[in-house]
Amino acid sequence: MATTRRIVIAVFPDVDLLDVTGPAEVFALANRETGGAAGYRVQLAGPDSGVITTSAGVRLVTDLAFADVDGALDTLLVPGAVDLHPDGPVARIDPEVVAWVKATAPLARRVASVCVGAHVMAAAGLLDGKTATTHWSTAAQLAADHPAVRVDPDPIFVRCGNVWTGAGISACMDLSLALVAEDLGEEVALAVARQLVMYLKRQGGQSQFSVPLSRPPASRRDIDELRLFIADHLDGDLSTAALAARMCLSERHFARVFRQETGDTPAAYVEAARVEAARRLLESTDEPLDRVAAVCGLGSVETLHRAMRKQIGTTPAAYRRRFRTTV
Repeated sequence: MATTRRIVIAVFPDVDLLDVTGPAEVFALANRETGGAAGYRVQLAGPDSGVITTSAGVRLVTDLAFADVDGALDTLLVPGAVDLHPDGPVARIDPEVVAWVKATAPLARRVASVCVGAHVMAAAGLLDGKTATTHWSTAAQLAADHPAVRVDPDPIFVRCGNVWTGAGISACMDLSLALVAEDLGEEVALAVARQLVMYLKRQGGQSQFSVPLSRPPASRRDIDELRLFIADHLDGDLSTAALAARMCLSERHFARVFRQETGDTPAAYVEAARVEAARRLLESTDEPLDRVAAVCGLGSVETLHRAMRKQIGTTPAAYRRRFRTTV
């Protein structure tokens, strides 16, 4: 008799639509790829039974009210919702949802949050003492509101025992594929990824976004133009002196302006951009490490090792073994 894996996804007004439908589609495809042997049964649970309007305006119909969820669960999946404020999105914390998640989590073999659902999990006390991630735009809020949680805004998803947290929006697919891989193996997860026409089944340690995207636009157009120049000339002279000369500023004044606009020193920004480029080459090519170092402007394999250990805590060879995407 096939195993039944009961997955309950919390839904509530203004929940992010893809946070719900993305995982549901992954689990449905896993059932299809295994001829039903995967045994996933997805249920939507909301404050009341009936219609829920998502943030996209699309309406969902719950299978159960929160009060009707009982018995053992394989997976409790907690998506999120945001309120828009002048300074940016703020994760919504609904006390009713938090209370239900706190009460229901012990019934589940594992609990996972999608995007800003991590804020709900943290409010329920499920992330205390754990490393967690969320959408990069609310990571600072999560860290400020929950100092007992070690917030890492960079990874696509993080696993701590039976508690998983995922990054924003499309990363829900990567998290769901990782759950499928845990249950059924990598071969099934990759088959689902192919059905979804996903270019890559990304691993949890990969970054949510690139170096340019992780910094807000500068208020000075010349700094934004310089950032584009840096990205296009990683193998060139990008010393503070050279960049200051390009901006027709003294080194001291340039360094002060650049840090004010980007939050980084010029040297730190350049190193991060070069490491990102090295990561892309390690993921997608078989170029030898000395070539990767040269193309990215890091000069030597020793410098490449040192920079990657500093930026992401691993070696180039270990990173390539884990994230290489072509055969």
